[in-house]
Amino acid sequence: MTDSMGMKNMIASNTRISAIEHDELSYAGYNISEFMDNNASFEEIIYLLWNLHLPTRVELSQFEKRLRAQYKISDAVEQCILIQSRPHLHPMSVLRSTVSLLGVYNVHAEEDDWEDIYDQSIQIMAKVPTIIASFARLRRGLTPIEPREDLSFAANFLYMLKGQEPRELEVQAFNKALILHADHEFNASTFAARVTASTLTDLYSCITTAIGTLKGKLHGGANERVFDMLMDIRRSGDTHGYLQAKLDSKEKIMGFGHRVYQKVDPRQKYLKEMAQALTQGTDDADLYQLSQEVESFIREKKGLIPNVDFYSATLYHALGIDSDIFTLIFAMSRMSGWIAHVQEQRKNNKLIRPRSNYVGLQNLTYIPINRR
Repeated sequence: MTDSMGMKNMIASNTRISAIEHDELSYAGYNISEFMDNNASFEEIIYLLWNLHLPTRVELSQFEKRLRAQYKISDAVEQCILIQSRPHLHPMSVLRSTVSLLGVYNVHAEEDDWEDIYDQSIQIMAKVPTIIASFARLRRGLTPIEPREDLSFAANFLYMLKGQEPRELEVQAFNKALILHADHEFNASTFAARVTASTLTDLYSCITTAIGTLKGKLHGGANERVFDMLMDIRRSGDTHGYLQAKLDSKEKIMGFGHRVYQKVDPRQKYLKEMAQALTQGTDDADLYQLSQEVESFIREKKGLIPNVDFYSATLYHALGIDSDIFTLIFAMSRMSGWIAHVQEQRKNNKLIRPRSNYVGLQNLTYIPINRR
């Protein structure tokens, strides 16, 4: 059974990048539990998604070197971020415009042979964390922190965000969160990127399309609204009363239910574990406890499962990330998947041009303007 309006359960194309089957998520044939249980690095996963095989030690070292060499952004890009740091601008709009600007400053942006596309992929992937960290600091009136090529992808971002080297537990937690958000089959933003790629436009246009799609309220931003809900409950002091009032008024409880997963979102287990580890013994320990209470109540009342957004809200907050840039963090991780799908689309391309089912009026007679 398919949903013609939302394309639910429709197969749009083949992919070798990721799969969701029987409430399990895998990347290029590897169940995500393999990465979580064996402390894989986010850089390994980027390489896997782009090349469809895990890197050797030499390949990983070379890949990390290429990424780290591109961490820095130009003064012109930083100035653009500063101009966009006004309060009324949506953070995702800033990311969308700045990634587009990267293409303007790259003299090879219009080149479309494989090596040029791969170089563009490295540039975007490496610079997006610097863009986000710079934006997060500039809008607070703080000076951006220069990236460090001796730090991993996860550690470098946290360092640039806070200006101090992060604890190992923070790096481990953030690295895992990046991996869990890296790809997710043909979600809305990924599919949008592939549609754009099928026209044979440049990579920057494809990624800008994906960012614009993720900005939508029905796709990205749910973890931000989860955090707002948790703050409201904390202030009310009445978890059950707050949630019951929401249910009675037919309001959606953010962070629950999923379009594809039926019984469990396999990613939330690991996010929950990391949220607990990071908040234990801190002022936010009650936030994790509160999250557990919400999960139990909604499971009992509605039978809904927590999704990837639910515990990521507590996790990101515990890492010192402002709630209104949670979606930027999502984008930073999903960038790896978007790029992988654009690359895959380009390798075996066919213009994506579906048909529509017309349900409007028919056989009408035109009436000239002077008779209307």
